[in-house]
Amino acid sequence: MVYLTPKLGVIMLDTSFERIVGDIGNSKTFPFPVIYETVSGAFVSRVVDQFDNQLIQPFIDAAKCLESKGATVITTSCGFLALVQKEIEAAVNVPFLSSSLIQIPFVERMINGEVGVITARVASLTEAHFYGVSANVPSAIVGLEHYPSFRGAILEQSIPLNVAAIQEEVVQATQELLATYPHIKAIVLECTNLPPYREAIKEVSRLPVFDHRGLCLYVMSSSRTRDM
Repeated sequence: MVYLTPKLGVIMLDTSFERIVGDIGNSKTFPFPVIYETVSGAFVSRVVDQFDNQLIQPFIDAAKCLESKGATVITTSCGFLALVQKEIEAAVNVPFLSSSLIQIPFVERMINGEVGVITARVASLTEAHFYGVSANVPSAIVGLEHYPSFRGAILEQSIPLNVAAIQEEVVQATQELLATYPHIKAIVLECTNLPPYREAIKEVSRLPVFDHRGLCLYVMSSSRTRDM
């Protein structure tokens, strides 16, 4: 019997922006092996702006490919793939985490209160995304689409990624969230590009902050080695 080292498999969108440490797309973000599978043509415009159902099968195929390569947990590089949680989890035999949003029910119960969400594009985040991961639809949501450095680098991919500028915008979005919804007791970061700014969000909010990197670390710590 051969035992395989636990590996995180990541289904990647077809993007060109820099993946800094902390981003799901940078293997140095994690203390264990990571394998990637990019879905050709899965552009931000076809996933975030408005989801293209023609991508469902390619995403399923990518998940199966990662499983065949030894992934013990599979995840994605975009929280908006909460829409296809059920389709992909049914297609593989290892844990599948489509989105950081999957944490919402757990966090709500833990804090006994309402969760605030920071997303890449609030205009695109629908009830279907939350229902896809069996979460209630939060009332407290802010998006980063109106912040130029984040929008230009991540959503439009038209300018270089400026870490300092994006961190300042993320802090501003956090302040916006708190000012508009002062009753929230925790924050969930939808976007897989936001974990590098988690500490800044914690500092300004003074609230528990849950992101996709933390979710992957938690689930990977519970996964066993695969055997063949």
